[in-house]
Amino acid sequence: MSNVLTDLAADIYKAADMVGREAVGFIPSITINSGTEQAAIGQTVRSHFTRESTVGNISPAMTIPEGTDQTVDNKTMTLTKQRGVAIPWTGEDVKYVNGGSGFETIYGDQIKQAMRALTNEIESDLATEAYTNASRAFGTAGTTPFASNFNDIAEVRQIMFDNGMPVNDGRLSLVLNSLAGTNLRQLAQLQKANEAGGVDLLRQGTLLDLQGFMLKESAQVKLHTKGTATGLDNVGGASVGDTSISLDGGDGGSLLPGDIVTFAADSDNKYVINTGFTAASGTAVLGSPGTRVAITAADEMTIGASYTANVGIHQSAMELAMRAPASPAGGDAAVDVMMVQDPHSGLVFEISVYKGFKKSMIYVAAVWGYKAWKSDAITLLLG
Repeated sequence: MSNVLTDLAADIYKAADMVGREAVGFIPSITINSGTEQAAIGQTVRSHFTRESTVGNISPAMTIPEGTDQTVDNKTMTLTKQRGVAIPWTGEDVKYVNGGSGFETIYGDQIKQAMRALTNEIESDLATEAYTNASRAFGTAGTTPFASNFNDIAEVRQIMFDNGMPVNDGRLSLVLNSLAGTNLRQLAQLQKANEAGGVDLLRQGTLLDLQGFMLKESAQVKLHTKGTATGLDNVGGASVGDTSISLDGGDGGSLLPGDIVTFAADSDNKYVINTGFTAASGTAVLGSPGTRVAITAADEMTIGASYTANVGIHQSAMELAMRAPASPAGGDAAVDVMMVQDPHSGLVFEISVYKGFKKSMIYVAAVWGYKAWKSDAITLLLG
């Protein structure tokens, strides 16, 4: 099918179309692995994972102690997506637009739009993976943070700190939606140069780093709709640090990944469900490091309200594996292939050109997979 180019062919159209771009905050906040050329779609990519150490007594002796064997586990991720945008052009299309703004101008903007669409999809994937694999949450569901101060950032930092994550290594990010970002920009104490330490926010609207977090905005921050389950009670109790919680007595409704839950004996901590179920009973998995206090048997669990998932994350918590699509031995029908870095997101995409009969096609594509490795290093700031 030919492109619909009537609007662009007008003689008065001279300048390139300004391609808007949505903010990305998750992509620059995580580890990007571009060295997965050997992994095929659906193939496993492994990462090592060490367990907590066991501390023992020092017993002086004339022989060296054997020590305790340690097990190094591995976690896996899979390249799951191979996605692309096709941009077809016929010879008549090119001739038509060259009478107006010109082929070079238009196809350049089409490539930008293709990168925009792929980048937004990747950012959306990462946003969902992050918030559904978080450890705990702070804030009030349905209320945008930073209405009068930025104290909530210190609370998110405390969760990271209590989880044993590094908070002073310059690798923490807090990814916000535009409403939270706007509230921060309106805080008087951040607009005053003598209090904020600079005029970047006042003059350019640039969010300043606060409490050890790099503040970023994303257009893909998710709105989570809570599960419908009610009446779920803990079975047999849970010890401090447990992540698998047995529940029964429910109404058969849904307990969803990303749900914020509290227990009757522990209303202070807002835990994030990483794995839920849809049944009257089952085992739910909380984000590591699990429960902060012991939960007694028959203790009722309550699902919190729906919320906007602003995310605090350490760079090591999540990984994006990305590469160009694979071609068969000897190549495919492409007459030209090049790798181009998107200046907005920093991601690299493959651009191919295919020639047909009186027609050509530009194809912008990438293969990717993603995984949240460490729930301990992900927290939520509810909005």
